[in-house]
Amino acid sequence: MALFKSKEERRIERDIRIRQGIRRIEKSIAEQNKFTDEFVKNARQAKQIGDMASYQFIRNSLKKTATIKKLLERQLLAVKNALLIKRQAEAAADFAGAMKTMAGEVSRLYGDTDLAKTQMDWERAMMQSQSMEERMTMFLESIESGAAADVAQAPAEAITDEEIDRMIAAEEQVEVAREAQQMSALRAELNALKEQGQKETK
Repeated sequence: MALFKSKEERRIERDIRIRQGIRRIEKSIAEQNKFTDEFVKNARQAKQIGDMASYQFIRNSLKKTATIKKLLERQLLAVKNALLIKRQAEAAADFAGAMKTMAGEVSRLYGDTDLAKTQMDWERAMMQSQSMEERMTMFLESIESGAAADVAQAPAEAITDEEIDRMIAAEEQVEVAREAQQMSALRAELNALKEQGQKETK
């Protein structure tokens, strides 16, 4: 293992950490969807047995889950946007590196006469690059402060009671339709068995 890592190796490691962070957020969003499905199922069962205290508790849990999911989705979007900006900055840095090499070649070919101008051009390019990095840092800091403010000011009800009731009612309708379909399939199977038995007795 090398004691000192190259810039490219450090860049690759940073990219890997960013992608791992994105995958973790995506996994958390998927988990919130699973939690929502389970809460809806449990709410339907609580309603069926008339346990309104549990129903109210589950409704509140659904509200919290919806708020967490929305926050995670906003965080995922912020990270993806920051990654795009990082890639743009890397492209700008690659351009600056290429221009530095070109400036060196121009200076070598044309002698020291234009070296002062080349140096001024390069210093101007470096200042612009630093300015871009500062703007990117400010942008990322504004995203982080915005996310923190979003957590502090997130509404207690990202989803209304009426919407939760509709979700649970829709799940009940799906369950009823599924049971009806199963019963229909069983009747058809029984009829087929009866017909087969009648043919065998003839």
